[in-house]
Amino acid sequence: MVHLLKLEMKKFNLGWYVKGAIIANIILTAIVCFVIYIAQSEGDIPISTYQDVYVLIGVSVRATFIVFASVLIAKLVIEEYKNKTILILFSYPVSRKKLIASKLTLIAFITLITLMLSNIIVAGLFSIINSYFPIVPFTLTTNQFIGEVINMIPFAIASTGISLIPLYFGMRNHSVPATICSSLLVVAIACYYNPEIPLAAFIPLQIGLAAVGVIIAFRGIRNIENEDAM
Repeated sequence: MVHLLKLEMKKFNLGWYVKGAIIANIILTAIVCFVIYIAQSEGDIPISTYQDVYVLIGVSVRATFIVFASVLIAKLVIEEYKNKTILILFSYPVSRKKLIASKLTLIAFITLITLMLSNIIVAGLFSIINSYFPIVPFTLTTNQFIGEVINMIPFAIASTGISLIPLYFGMRNHSVPATICSSLLVVAIACYYNPEIPLAAFIPLQIGLAAVGVIIAFRGIRNIENEDAM
């Protein structure tokens, strides 16, 4: 499995993903700063505690990289079927299940690492910016920062599972647009945040959606022998 993962990483040069993630983190930081600044001025979104700040950061990061994961699914799985290159892989003396499992494992691993690092980076950048140019009327301490980053871990793990849901829609007709568009629908549900209905902060819902994603991935791997690649 490790060898297959290494081959997948070499086959699909992920430099574009790293660059995209870096740019996304910078943009996310700017958006979070802008939204919180406007919220403080207009009062449309209640940002009264440091927890509110980190919830907004967490939701923004998760929404962004669930969509990024759908792009990975499209490139590593769906396009292989669409372009018929999957037939070459299936001609190798390696189990089809292992081939697909390695692809999905790589996607999940990259997504989890990116979610964790991006939460830390965006939260850290916001804290640094806020220390020089106060955006919120309270101080974000180091202990609060560490505590909130730890609190983001279960949401990052859940989001990794959730990010696999678009696989179902993409595999139906081997459609790249369906894969990416379905991720937007998933984001609309999983990352919906309203003070009165904070679905994005409701961990049982996140775990439930993650379980759906894992089941979809498991069924996709289990049924791959019967999947028509033509």
